[in-house]
Amino acid sequence: MDSISINEVMYLLIVLAAAAAVAGFMAGLLGVGGGIIMVPALYYAFTVLGFDIVTRMHLSVGTSLAIIIPTSIISTKTHMEYDAVDFKMVKSFGIFIVLGVIAGTFLVVNLETPTLILFFSIFAFMTGLFFIFLREQLVENPKRISDAVKNISGILIGFISVPLGIGGGSLMVPFMRTIGYDIRKSIGTAAATGFLIALSGTITMIMGGKIINNINTPYSLGYINILGFIVFVPVTMIMARIGAKAVYKISKKILSKIFGTFLIIVSIRSFFEYLSLN
Repeated sequence: MDSISINEVMYLLIVLAAAAAVAGFMAGLLGVGGGIIMVPALYYAFTVLGFDIVTRMHLSVGTSLAIIIPTSIISTKTHMEYDAVDFKMVKSFGIFIVLGVIAGTFLVVNLETPTLILFFSIFAFMTGLFFIFLREQLVENPKRISDAVKNISGILIGFISVPLGIGGGSLMVPFMRTIGYDIRKSIGTAAATGFLIALSGTITMIMGGKIINNINTPYSLGYINILGFIVFVPVTMIMARIGAKAVYKISKKILSKIFGTFLIIVSIRSFFEYLSLN
């Protein structure tokens, strides 16, 4: 890793702080852990710092999961004040989400950076389209689903969340909306589920980096970068609460459009990064 100037460091800190503010606000507002924004921001930071391309995306994903832990706690507590968290759903998902996270971590440590970036880009684009064009077609009343569907969904959500460095809100919110939950109940429950994914994902990414791949990146623990964590956490924790409160002052339609638009923008930027590496 080459040395960088003080001006570059200051610029980097400003970029990270700005990204953290947006990520935290969106985490509370949309029930996502903010990873969909944090991963590209962290990747950019690690690029400026000259981190090895082989581990750059892995560190971005792992660090994002670690940052989501405090963010999801703040977001969940705020949504609880509005009785917008379905803990029965969270409990029924718990063990299956963790199983999915373990499987997802195994996938991550065996993927190369360009493949991870492409995976991230495609998923973000598809989810963005869902929220922009299909959300209004969903029913308003909850429908019963079998335990088998819940269990499989939990495993898939946990599995896909790790390679993307997200708290699962991008998956959990659409899932709950599809079975008829109110957008705010979906967001609150997704925030709580995000804590389970972030905590288990952080542990497995540390183990995957240290034990499986024997990573020794500066200021990092496995695939968790400590500096990135320190910069992001204070800002995201504050902004997550502000975003969570804003949910109850913005229309459902606008919420979905905002979410979808952000995902489309991020996906396009990520795809260009993938092309630059091939």
